[in-house]
Amino acid sequence: MARVEYRDDIAGDQPVVTARKAARGARWYRSSFGRALGILDIGLILLVMTYVLKVVTDDHVLTTPISAFLPMALGGLCLWWILREHDLYRFDAEPLAVTHGIKTLGAVVLALPSSAAIGALVAVAVGRAAEVGAWEASIATLLAGSSIVSLHFFAALILGAMNRAGLFSLNVVIVGATPLAHKLIEEAKASGDISVLGVFDDRLDRAEPLPNHIKLLGDLDDLMSWPHLPSIDRVIVAVSSTAQNRVLQLVTKLRSMPNKVVLAIDMQGFDSDGTTIGRIGNRPVAYVSGAPEDAKRAFWKRVQDLALGSLFLLLVSPVMALIAVAIKVDSKGPIFFRQKRHGFNNQAFECWKFRSMRVETTDACAAQQVMQNDPRVTRVGRFIRATSLDELPQLFNVLAGTMSLVGPRPHAIGMKTGDEDSEALVAEYAHRHRIKPGMTGWAAIHGSRGPVHSAEEVAQRVAYDLAYIRDANLWLDLWIMVRTLPALLGDKGSVR
Repeated sequence: MARVEYRDDIAGDQPVVTARKAARGARWYRSSFGRALGILDIGLILLVMTYVLKVVTDDHVLTTPISAFLPMALGGLCLWWILREHDLYRFDAEPLAVTHGIKTLGAVVLALPSSAAIGALVAVAVGRAAEVGAWEASIATLLAGSSIVSLHFFAALILGAMNRAGLFSLNVVIVGATPLAHKLIEEAKASGDISVLGVFDDRLDRAEPLPNHIKLLGDLDDLMSWPHLPSIDRVIVAVSSTAQNRVLQLVTKLRSMPNKVVLAIDMQGFDSDGTTIGRIGNRPVAYVSGAPEDAKRAFWKRVQDLALGSLFLLLVSPVMALIAVAIKVDSKGPIFFRQKRHGFNNQAFECWKFRSMRVETTDACAAQQVMQNDPRVTRVGRFIRATSLDELPQLFNVLAGTMSLVGPRPHAIGMKTGDEDSEALVAEYAHRHRIKPGMTGWAAIHGSRGPVHSAEEVAQRVAYDLAYIRDANLWLDLWIMVRTLPALLGDKGSVR
């Protein structure tokens, strides 16, 4: 079969811009959306209970005895539990707003007598009249439930629009134009959970025409150099697991990619040793390179970045203002320096820094790494580099979502170690791009920061980064942030 040439149209009639938007470090998850809606419901229930309590007691809410609050509190908890038990925080790929609204209304109607009964029992337990507790819990549940029905209806509408915009679907390419690939393409069309942007095959001459206008884009070499790879969330190997030699050859070559590589399981003689089982759409897959995202972890890491990043920016803004003035006084040129760097999935982004070099000697590609007493560095630049204050503007990157507070440090595109491209020195180098880059990281607090001048130093940094990616969690992030300042102050030998 002749190789298909491609330019901008990479997925039949699917625009490239839609595919590009779908891949990012902390992507949207329907499960995260559901958790956020659950939190909103709890907040709404508390707000309504507070209002009802204020009306009932005609007093300051904070001075109201707990006996007056308990019937409504436990009644509201009952409402939330019934909503959760009816799976109203779990959404299909194509949620129907009317259907979801009716289900929510049904849950609220079911919760009313339950809340009233709980309110009556609690009231009696705290020495109040049963009918009063039942009435208060019922009114609070009815008011909160009415608001929640409307909230869930509009949430389902918004979720449907987000799904149609591709915010939840995974962008994938398939390796192997096999019958299994045909099944995946048909399943993708039916479920809407994945978008197949193309197929690559190491045996182009044997490939059959693909369904749903999906294109055969080339062989493995074409895949490795494909310009749209940063938009791809998964590379799915759709070769029968019984063809073990071929699967091994494909996986060995594809493991050097930053993208997660999975093997679509046909369950015929499949050996799961050394793999992590997950699902893509409705099909089980084995992760042979990378691991499934933890939706909860990704959600809370983004919350952590926004909350702490905003706080840090507020605290250091006076220092940033002083640095900006010092840079303008010290040398001609802009205050900030923006450099293209590799981010999640090798996507390029503009990394912000304070300018520390003279404008005429600025090295955007890091072709020549900084040396001791580098004449390109200004007087102010020497100080802010030694103290890492030049990195503070990366808080803008954190808030924008292109970086995280903690992660592998982003390297400049085209950065060289000696005469070699740094990424060519270590086979697993691209694996450090499987999460967002960070302002600080595991490597940084262990002394691996700044320029790397040998293959050994590159390998050591990659090893630290991969160890962090494997073990990342909230408490490790907080520990790294706490350790960052002492690590910087205690490191006098590194050239930065």
